[in-house]
Amino acid sequence: MGYDKAQLEQMNSGKGFIAALDQSGGSTPKALSLYGVEPSDYNGDAEMFKAVHDMRARIILADDFTSEKVIGAILFERTMDDSINGKPVAQLLWEDRGVVPFLKIDKGLEETNNGVQMMNPIMEIDDLLARAVKHGIFGTKERSVIHEANENGIAAVVAQQFELAKQVCAAGLVPIIEPEVNINSDTKAEAEEILRGEIEKNLNALPEGEMVMLKLTIPEKAGLYDELAGHANVLRVVALSGGYSTAEACERLGKNRTMIASFSRALTEGLNVKMTDAEFNEALGQNIEKIYQASIC
Repeated sequence: MGYDKAQLEQMNSGKGFIAALDQSGGSTPKALSLYGVEPSDYNGDAEMFKAVHDMRARIILADDFTSEKVIGAILFERTMDDSINGKPVAQLLWEDRGVVPFLKIDKGLEETNNGVQMMNPIMEIDDLLARAVKHGIFGTKERSVIHEANENGIAAVVAQQFELAKQVCAAGLVPIIEPEVNINSDTKAEAEEILRGEIEKNLNALPEGEMVMLKLTIPEKAGLYDELAGHANVLRVVALSGGYSTAEACERLGKNRTMIASFSRALTEGLNVKMTDAEFNEALGQNIEKIYQASIC
């Protein structure tokens, strides 16, 4: 595949973590509220998305948001299509910050069935992937959710993920396969064992040289995904924070030596729109340092 060699090398062996800046329409109000921007502060979707774009731009331009600790960033589609200081976001990330750009391509989740939530159909997927390539995006991210240890449900989630991954690979991009396991599941450990087996089976069916990444909930059993990280078709295994606090997510991640972080809420914890730039940079810098340390141990 014709991947960008510098970006491929950075994602394969670079020290650091992937920032998840891809909150979509459904989760945007909550993300903004945590940042100190309430629904009463904006009127309609356009103002809401401008507010979240301003927050993301502030993060991306912060002193510590560089490839020294942040090796990649996952963008929402609107962010990919937007610019910061007049420069397309994906281009600015790579050229100015040294951060490899990814794009969230899933369009939300179906209702729970067999203990899981499959991805909604992605309309005009070919057009979206072509636009991503044009913008200089390196890879994609697509999320499903597993709520319980249901073998049929988990098998269906993984099969759907890999079918989409094949389309992404065909477009010349690297897919991040994300079958999240709900951290509050009563059968989390059992679900993760089933998930590991299904992922391994599907990885073994991939053609030689077709690279994917895995984004997984930090497992109850430390090291559960070590073998997957060493698979010939796996570029990197990254961890989602899944609702854990920054401290707990980092503590759990530190016990899994082959995983690096790809955190969203944990990255922005404690940030507030009313902070001065100095206060904002210091708070974000502390979060980045914690996540970085947990990712390189």
